[in-house]
Amino acid sequence: MEMIQKTGNIELEFLTLNDYQELKEAMIQAYTNMPDAYWKESQIKSLIDRFPEGQVVIKVNHQIAGCALSIIIDYHKFDEHHTYKEITGNYTFNTHSKRGDVLYGIDVFIKPEYRGLRLGRRLYDYRKELCERLNLKGIAFGGRIPNYHKYADQITPKEYIEKVRRKEIHDPVLNFQISNDFHPSKILKGYLEGDQASNEYAVLLEWDNIYYEKPSKKTAAPKTVVRLGLIQWQMRTYKDLDELMQQAEYFIDAVSGYRSDFALFPEFFNAPLMAENNHMSEPDAIRELSKHTSGIVQKFSELAISYNINIITGSMPEIKDELLYNVGYLCKRDGTIERYEKLHVTPDEARIWGMQGGHELKAFDTDCGKIGILVCYDSEFPELSRLLADEGMVILFVPFLTDTQNGYSRVRHCAQARAIENECYVAIAGSVGNLPNVHNMDIQFAQSMVFTPCDFAFPTNGIKAEATPNTEMILIADVDIDLLRELNQFGSVRNLKDRRKDLFELKKR
Repeated sequence: MEMIQKTGNIELEFLTLNDYQELKEAMIQAYTNMPDAYWKESQIKSLIDRFPEGQVVIKVNHQIAGCALSIIIDYHKFDEHHTYKEITGNYTFNTHSKRGDVLYGIDVFIKPEYRGLRLGRRLYDYRKELCERLNLKGIAFGGRIPNYHKYADQITPKEYIEKVRRKEIHDPVLNFQISNDFHPSKILKGYLEGDQASNEYAVLLEWDNIYYEKPSKKTAAPKTVVRLGLIQWQMRTYKDLDELMQQAEYFIDAVSGYRSDFALFPEFFNAPLMAENNHMSEPDAIRELSKHTSGIVQKFSELAISYNINIITGSMPEIKDELLYNVGYLCKRDGTIERYEKLHVTPDEARIWGMQGGHELKAFDTDCGKIGILVCYDSEFPELSRLLADEGMVILFVPFLTDTQNGYSRVRHCAQARAIENECYVAIAGSVGNLPNVHNMDIQFAQSMVFTPCDFAFPTNGIKAEATPNTEMILIADVDIDLLRELNQFGSVRNLKDRRKDLFELKKR
């Protein structure tokens, strides 16, 4: 017999048919209020033959103290209000599928004399490890509520669960499952025939595998450690577009030389090209600048492919339907291009340039996971990043342009708050120096940074890396996506999970 785990005289082993008689006796002792609730030998043989890894027993001094039985199912094939009989295929377990996506718990019990030793936790931990190892979406099972019959004539099953959660009612079974990170999903009526103690009600309990990776036909596996390259851009005079893009390529070459996955440019990094139009009014000068945008995007796309890096182009003016917008582009290394817009323009952008706010907010799929991009002022509106987090964003990029330290402090502190409240990484990059020959772009203040959530796996101050203020340079930083998944499940606080959605709702129009 293969040993899985051994601590002193406590052993966790795969179940075999040799264990059957002892298993039967243990089940009879565990389910005293359901004397016929034990599996036949043929059923146990079927489970072992179909899925041996899913059937384990825990032994104390070589005697069975508990057991956990499970199968793998195609979860989407079952109605959300399924019964135990349906899940088990009328107790034949022919619903087990090697190509399924969810580990479904068929049975778990601890004999009465061994309860209180945390042996049940070991069985649940094994199931979680198995789920992760097999890359399944999660674990589900119908949890009995055997104490419910005491309250059935007073409260509904839903009210019963809420009272158990609030510790107003003690339910050892449900309390145990919740303490093991399983969350109640819905009430299942008529779940287990003959379960009079639960009035045949059960609670569908689920556990999500944060390490689950959706099977992909692509040869490249999703990255867990992502390298960011932030470009702290020096504003200086350029004679033409070619010279400006030569400088941009220099920085792309530098960050890609360190095998960065992303290069982040600041907002309006191409503003020096307005110098030749300084004789014009500010609205006319920036509209002339917008004529360069399509050429810049095309060049960035070529550089993204040739340097094998995803480029976030900062932002540039663009005219669409005769209206002026502040937009940027995500140029991916696979050659695809996606557009994003600044949704909130500053009072100066509206008053001096006549700029309009954009209309579309979305997270972008990349080979490093989902990312969000908010341009400067947009980072100061927490609703935007929260919506992106709901779409699965793991990294938020903020290209910015600030002239004073006051303006920079607003962007910096808001960006750091976004990292904490959305359990994500936030990278900000700005420009430094001055442009004496460009109206409304005279001086710049910036310190590019990478922020993290604040918990044990991250820097105590929430700062992963920071550039030297007001100095032209690049900033390279590695961020671990797996740490975010662990934070979401096991963090000291859980900002995404603990939201009071019963009090408020946030959604796009």
